Amino acid sequence: VKPSSPFFDVIVVGGGHAGAEASLVCVKLGLSVSLVTINPRAVGRMSCNPSIGGLAKGQLVREIDVLGGVMGRVSDISALQYKMLNRSKGRAVWSPRAQIDKRRYEQEVLRRVSLSEGLSVLRGEVVKINTSGGGVSGVVLLSGEKLFCRALIITCGTFLNGLIHVGEQKTRAGRMGEKHSHGITESLHSLGFSSSRLKTGTPPRIKTSSIDFSKCSVSPGDKDPSPFSYFTSVFTSPNLPCYITKTNAASHKIINKNMHLSPMFTGDIVGRGPRYCPSIEDKIYRFPKRDEHYLYLEPEWHNSNQVYLNGFSTSLPMSTQIKALRVVPALKNLELLRPGYAIEYDFFPPSQLKITLESKALSGLFLAGQINGTSGYEEAAGQGLVAGINSAMFVLNKRPLLLSREDSYLGVMLDDLTTKDTLEPYRMFTSRAEYRLLLRYSNAERRLIKHSDKHNLLTKAELSLLQKKIDLTRSVIDSTRTSLGPKALNRVLRKKGEPPVKQKKPIKVILK
Repeated sequence: VKPSSPFFDVIVVGGGHAGAEASLVCVKLGLSVSLVTINPRAVGRMSCNPSIGGLAKGQLVREIDVLGGVMGRVSDISALQYKMLNRSKGRAVWSPRAQIDKRRYEQEVLRRVSLSEGLSVLRGEVVKINTSGGGVSGVVLLSGEKLFCRALIITCGTFLNGLIHVGEQKTRAGRMGEKHSHGITESLHSLGFSSSRLKTGTPPRIKTSSIDFSKCSVSPGDKDPSPFSYFTSVFTSPNLPCYITKTNAASHKIINKNMHLSPMFTGDIVGRGPRYCPSIEDKIYRFPKRDEHYLYLEPEWHNSNQVYLNGFSTSLPMSTQIKALRVVPALKNLELLRPGYAIEYDFFPPSQLKITLESKALSGLFLAGQINGTSGYEEAAGQGLVAGINSAMFVLNKRPLLLSREDSYLGVMLDDLTTKDTLEPYRMFTSRAEYRLLLRYSNAERRLIKHSDKHNLLTKAELSLLQKKIDLTRSVIDSTRTSLGPKALNRVLRKKGEPPVKQKKPIKVILK
């Protein structure tokens, strides 16, 4: 959409998960917004795995939901399968995860962006940041066009001087098939910011009809799942299965023989990759005694003709990828639709930011997502939401949203990013949160409703719905303080195989 005026309250650069959340919350708060992106049809695109949530990440989605973000709502519309992870442990660390129809997710985010009054989506590439009086004043596009703003949010993902590696082949790109962004890094350097390089990777995509699923084990979803969003009223999930197979000694032999062709081992890749998501060549190198590694076959959309091969992230040559996979019985007739690849990109150490995600050096400049050294859709969406809220508070001259380690995983992430060194892609884990037993996915509304109310992030009806849930929970907790006599208690205790009591006791004592 060609904007009628070059003047906006907020400009958002990049239309990924961070950019979409930032844009939508800014217009919700009454601001005029321009979302500038190289490809407007890719707004909300899931670049890598077709899933949302997971350990600690599911909690992030719930927190985003309570703070007015859309990730949970869109996930519920586009989910193919749900699972509650960590059920073998206490409820405090249970985490929801969903397989997602990537196409439907992207379409729904784009629909919401397109229908938002006050939000202009502009096809273009930002190459320069303009400043005035110690703060941002606007941007310059590759076309030479100038846009003006009071606050600027940069959410460029892996696009800043992105470089894709497939074996010895190198391609300048933001992701496979999409142009990289050049100019923003250089502009920020000229303003005194420092940057570095990180690396991430993605596995190959396989033609569905070329897989022998009879040689895989089935991984179904939960039969009675719960939605991500508190505000999802109509909820159905097709519960499509995923499948599991394994690499084998023959696969490992082929990969070991071609390890010298992996840019990770030749020194071609400068950026450090994520420890928690190693490539298949890295796993084989680090664990030479293991003869197999799990591979998870995940559909990318409903009736998808291609499958995401989770567990086989790689930057080996395409021919090597095919050889190493075709010795797996289930993948004997494999057809590769897209090779796995590694991508290097610029990031800006987030110690240069306040906990609000505003720059310490340049007033009105906010950074969110992988530009801050994080990895993952949920981490990006959370930062985008916080940056959007705080850019709006900046423009409206109101107090910012301040989250703490005590009240949210989002607070843990923001504190970690802005106070600690980021030497590798940052991912949220339950182990990062010292208050993790209190930061449950099931109590996000109790922890964060005060912020939603204070900053007008939810409608009155939405706040009322959350408050009713909080009140119901409190009434249940209060009821456990009631004391019951031996007659009533022992009837239940005997059924449970528990020893009887001889005197009145509070219900909460029995429950312990």
